[in-house]
Amino acid sequence: MPEKLTTEDFKKKVFDYESKKEWEYAGDLPAIIDFYADWCGPCKMIAPVLEKVAKKYEGKIHVYKVDTEAEQELAGVFGIQSIPTLYFVPKEGNPSYAMGALPQGQIERAVSEVLKVEA
Repeated sequence: MPEKLTTEDFKKKVFDYESKKEWEYAGDLPAIIDFYADWCGPCKMIAPVLEKVAKKYEGKIHVYKVDTEAEQELAGVFGIQSIPTLYFVPKEGNPSYAMGALPQGQIERAVSEVLKVEA
């Protein structure tokens, strides 16, 4: 199941943007981060897709959710302009992101190509 992150959780599990200048992923597995809001229609459409992806890649990737309404500072730091925005965070290197309610096939392709993880 996707795990909801607060700003504090994010700093511990993903990236402490207050103490580090350069991107440095803190996690043990690659991750998908879903920046969403409860009122957002496309966010609701993508939620079950992300649950399926989380199950399919369980133990291989983390799937995190960040509520942009509750965590406005965090959304601002990452320049989230539209939701849903998905960040694909590999173990090494910089994250990639995509906007909109992507179909499952596209998300899985990003898991394979960006995160270098196979089911």
